[in-house]
Amino acid sequence: MKIPVSDIPQSPKEIQFSESIEALNEIYGGSSVCDFRFPPFLNIDLVYYRSGAELFFHGKFSGTFQGCCSRCLNLYSFDLAKEFDLALIPSPVKAERGAEELNRDDLGLSYYSTEEINVTPLIIEQVMLALPTRPLCAETCRGLCGGCGVNLNTEKCVCGASVGDPRMAIFRTLKVGR
Repeated sequence: MKIPVSDIPQSPKEIQFSESIEALNEIYGGSSVCDFRFPPFLNIDLVYYRSGAELFFHGKFSGTFQGCCSRCLNLYSFDLAKEFDLALIPSPVKAERGAEELNRDDLGLSYYSTEEINVTPLIIEQVMLALPTRPLCAETCRGLCGGCGVNLNTEKCVCGASVGDPRMAIFRTLKVGR
């Protein structure tokens, strides 16, 4: 969705729309195993306004995503809803002296340099930041057996108990509490 900068009022304006993010499946789903599958559309609630040349956005997105558990490799669905705040300021004129060092106050800023704001990349960025770093179907997921590969959530391991690393055998003979 694109919003012309001249149409952004000084009093907050609220809109609701659906944003297509299915292109993320093509970008991040190139291999046979991917961590996440994205829904075709996200529901977006967005409030935007301006103060002088600075633009402010407060929004919320929600949708149902699919993940591949990093422990047991099973697919699972989960709902994700996240609020976000963005502030955009006009892009500063490039100095003739070249690259400049950013100070601490500049790190949280985003810039705009066109007459319309495309909010789609901003929303996609917020979606990527909201995803879990490691997809898990459940906190209690036991994963796969390292020996036989059986899913320990649904079956019992048939390869027997592992004795562990043989290099650590000497530590198993130590007596604790003397």
